[in-house]
Amino acid sequence: MTTRQPVSRRAFLAMAAAAPLARTAFGNAKQNAGPVPVGIELYSVRGELAADLEATVTAVARMGYEVVEFYAPYYRWTPEYARTVRVLMDDLGIRCPSTHNSAGAFTEEGLGNAIELNRIIGSDSIVMASPPRVSGLDGWLSVAEMLNAAAERLRPMGMRAGFHNHAAEWAAVDGERRAMDILAANTEPDVTLQLDVGTAVAAGADPVAWIRRNPGRIASIHCKDWGPGEDAGYRVLFGDGASPWLDIFEAAEDVGGVEYYLIEQEDSPLPELEAAERCLAAYNALRG
Repeated sequence: MTTRQPVSRRAFLAMAAAAPLARTAFGNAKQNAGPVPVGIELYSVRGELAADLEATVTAVARMGYEVVEFYAPYYRWTPEYARTVRVLMDDLGIRCPSTHNSAGAFTEEGLGNAIELNRIIGSDSIVMASPPRVSGLDGWLSVAEMLNAAAERLRPMGMRAGFHNHAAEWAAVDGERRAMDILAANTEPDVTLQLDVGTAVAAGADPVAWIRRNPGRIASIHCKDWGPGEDAGYRVLFGDGASPWLDIFEAAEDVGGVEYYLIEQEDSPLPELEAAERCLAAYNALRG
């Protein structure tokens, strides 16, 4: 693997955005392939998870979720506890293809701990969900280098690095290109760009255009909705907000390379498990 060298500001700004790929019919997008698994980002049920992990994972599996994504607290597990979680998931027939991590998990020492735990629980994707505090083009190029270094270390193990966006990454850097554009242009092709739809829509970004500009890199999507208005925001349940879900699914399965969807409910007036069940029912109704 050839490590990418940081580009100069002038060279970076001269890069032309890739033209969107041609739109194809959604019904033809997944020929010779089964449906994309749907899972849950366990931050959606964080209170329940903190109180009783076994009961919570069991509950979401019985609802019909096929995969789960553990978030940052998993990083403090012992290997022995990770093995008990793996046995639980195997017994339930549910799997964990990725985890959410702070930037500390992408240091040389921190990545070793993340690798050990992810391999035990069956995850092959270590996603940076909390980048270090950075500013300007040079700061985001340093994040890209962290991701590339992790990808190089993970690749021989059949694992990969990823980055999860929040609203801040859709803002222009130094009044020029967005942080997400900088990361996409300066990370290796196997670094997953995990799309959080709700934060993209809230920031005014077009999730469909983003997917089509980055073919093959959107291995997973957080299906979090967002709606305008004082009583909406992230409180809306999946399907009740402003996100163009059918167009998102089409683009993801047509060119994005999506491997699984993760429903996420960041906020809700409902109890966590009830919201999770309602969101899954809405997803299944939307997909037919």
